[in-house]
Amino acid sequence: MESLQERFIKHIVEYKGIKEDSVRSIAQESANFSEFKNNLIKYNIVNEEDILLILSKEYQMPYLDLDKYRLNKDNKNLLPQEIAFRYKVLPISKIGDVLTVATANPLDIIVLDDLKVAAPFKKIDLVLAREDRIMKCLHSLYTDTDIVSLLEEEQEEEVSVEAKGVEEGKGLESLVKESKLPPIVRVVDLIVYEGLRKGASDIHIEPTEKDLEVRYRIDGVLQHGISLPKKNESAVLARLKIMSSLNITEFRIPQDGRFKVKFEGRHIDFRVSSLPTQFGEKIVLRILDRESLSVGIKNLGFSEKPLKLFEKALAAPFGIILVTGPTGSGKSTTLYSIINQLNTPDKSIITIEDPVEYQIEGITQIQARPDIGLNFASALRSVLRQSPDIIMVGEIRDAETADIAIKASLTGELIFSTLHTNNSVGAITRLIDMGIEPFLVASSLIAATAQRLVRKLCPKCKIKEKATPLLIKRLGINNKVKEIYHPKGCSYCISSGYRGRTALLEILLFDDTIREMITKGASEDDIVRYAEKKNIFSSLKEDGFKKVIDGVTSVEEVLRVAG
Repeated sequence: MESLQERFIKHIVEYKGIKEDSVRSIAQESANFSEFKNNLIKYNIVNEEDILLILSKEYQMPYLDLDKYRLNKDNKNLLPQEIAFRYKVLPISKIGDVLTVATANPLDIIVLDDLKVAAPFKKIDLVLAREDRIMKCLHSLYTDTDIVSLLEEEQEEEVSVEAKGVEEGKGLESLVKESKLPPIVRVVDLIVYEGLRKGASDIHIEPTEKDLEVRYRIDGVLQHGISLPKKNESAVLARLKIMSSLNITEFRIPQDGRFKVKFEGRHIDFRVSSLPTQFGEKIVLRILDRESLSVGIKNLGFSEKPLKLFEKALAAPFGIILVTGPTGSGKSTTLYSIINQLNTPDKSIITIEDPVEYQIEGITQIQARPDIGLNFASALRSVLRQSPDIIMVGEIRDAETADIAIKASLTGELIFSTLHTNNSVGAITRLIDMGIEPFLVASSLIAATAQRLVRKLCPKCKIKEKATPLLIKRLGINNKVKEIYHPKGCSYCISSGYRGRTALLEILLFDDTIREMITKGASEDDIVRYAEKKNIFSSLKEDGFKKVIDGVTSVEEVLRVAG
């Protein structure tokens, strides 16, 4: 009789049209069927949904698309929360003594036994669903709170909001009055408090057709918070706009504001952005905790090699250091940490930002105001007349700003800025595409970096697995590595397997040869190959896999953010 793995291989070959030899090579490198499935996903042979559809066919189990499933809030009474999260199962329905649950792992017999003990049902029926969708539904089912109980619940920690009001004589007196009612004030304070308690980086408050959804971004991933009734939407949004000094009579255009809260004895800034949408105004609160800023780059979690290259770049007396990466990759945090490190009484430091996110004592900070003509370029011209030692430009967005920054660096200033490119060497091409002459780019740049944020493995539940020869070969890591950590999931990390984030850093130092290569129009690949030989380049993957070996993060996380 054929084993499950043999039947599974045939299904994959038939279902995906993949060569059987490729699938069997992965099977041979896998210690068991569970590892075989994980490796198939890891090497992009199949995805989780493919595996579930194959299992559905093999075991004649229905597959449930939870994106189209309407969650019944009463189902949380069918299973204890701890059991549901521990085994990653979602209660779907109860008919008589039969409980139906959704699972992504129907082969775990222990789960079925424990479910029968935890819930008084004679029979447990299984349906298949994606694990990430199950977890999303579990968070919605067990953490979503009814608005009435939310208002009645005693708040554990007092949140004191320092808010500036707005003029009320604009025809919206009733809305302003409603927004100041104790229940509305309490709900908004609880939304803010939950974000701080959970360690969220931002809070998304999104109107939908039927309600007002609140979601929290934790470790870079949005998680469902609570759903508020549609009838309270206007008052809740008005309360937030009043706190942020926004115009509550304006619903048609985006607005930006900020407010402060006092939480656990420290002041925390919130940057607020409103955006008109189909069903109302969406408001995002970005949480800016000044105490979380590092003093110096040694506290940012960079690996040894990129850190040494970065410190070498910072020793330069003048020139430009660029930090690149997508939005939310930690560029601002890195720049602020560098500025904190260089902030000594003998140096004059000026920053031009849009907006000013953190206020730092001892540094002159300028808020760019493009609406009145104070953009990065015009502000930078004026700053140069102040003869500073160090300048931080929030972002090089255009050729004018780039030209001024480069010429300033050539006359003795040390300049830091950000640029939107995918990698460090791409900064060269981006500046040249802006119209900057290659010889100016070559003569001004000290270093270019690229940055990404990865989730850290939960220290309480991460598990070791054997590092197979195939994995070692594919990742290009040291053959001496015997074991690699992987995520599991527990109550401490809310079953995600991850807790907190750290930065991956790619850095390219510029020497005379690279400057000559830029002037002669060398390709990005040629520059990287030369820099690798000279050991003045460290890639995102190199930094990422070092953190995998050290047990800080997982292979999956590195591949997710670094490709």
